[in-house]
Amino acid sequence: MHSAPKKSVLVTGGRGFIGRAVVKLLRRKGYPVISFDRSPGPANQFNGWLEVEGDVTEGPRLRSVFRTHRIQSIIHLAAILPTIAQQDPLTADRVNLTGGMTLLHEARDLGVRRFVFGSSLSVYGSYPRDRVVSEADFAKPADSYGAAKKHVEERGQIPSEHGGMEFVSLRIGRVLGEGSNSVTSAWRSEIFELLRTEQPAEIFIPYRQTEKILVVHVDDVAEMLLALFSASRTEHAIYNAPCESILVGDLKRFVESLNPKLTVKLGDGRPTGNPQMLDFSRFQKEFAVETIPIFDRLRKAVGK
Repeated sequence: MHSAPKKSVLVTGGRGFIGRAVVKLLRRKGYPVISFDRSPGPANQFNGWLEVEGDVTEGPRLRSVFRTHRIQSIIHLAAILPTIAQQDPLTADRVNLTGGMTLLHEARDLGVRRFVFGSSLSVYGSYPRDRVVSEADFAKPADSYGAAKKHVEERGQIPSEHGGMEFVSLRIGRVLGEGSNSVTSAWRSEIFELLRTEQPAEIFIPYRQTEKILVVHVDDVAEMLLALFSASRTEHAIYNAPCESILVGDLKRFVESLNPKLTVKLGDGRPTGNPQMLDFSRFQKEFAVETIPIFDRLRKAVGK
């Protein structure tokens, strides 16, 4: 007996930092993938991968994609990130809020089975430095980015009159790894990309050495999203993504120890708008995703 063909997975923001990692992982696992992104790119199809240009706020465009392809699930990652959102709040609200609402509506209307949402720890806002924050804690976003994520989560959990669609959200911390192409937080990639430099180079991290930050590697985030997407069922609608809470000073010293040509310069800022300690036991109890510590990934990247 031949098994039924796998239905397509729509990845919004598929050309973004996390999106590229998710598309790559899904393709490796044999899923037909439609990468949907407003960034200019060729509408190519090969090896079960289709890249489509479009905007998540455009209902007719989304409907056309849904009706053309056998889309069973969505991994929604398209977003305007916080620093850019502060510079252009109207565009950010259109993409982060209106886009999320539009996608939810179209997905429910057209029979999508599961909607996996790439949310953020920004939904919590700032908590005391040593407070370990769980999904049971009150979400009080400190900016419009976190507020939009929280609103999409709330709307996603409202039962639909069309029934059937499962909504699940992963609240993600600061994502590190090569290729983020970030102008405002370049250090998140540079700590990996510059490890093999033979010329003197400087990396700037805007926080004090005594501050804690919650970090996770982009490849681990992709594995977590795949786990939520592929599970036969999920026990909860909201999960904190497993992250590491690391001291900025420890990160500086470790990176510099791997390559004496590198200097990590620190600022005097404090992380705001996110917790600094996190309880992610809900995800760990339910899903067998093994994350690799950031320092181990850095050591491997430099070949040590």
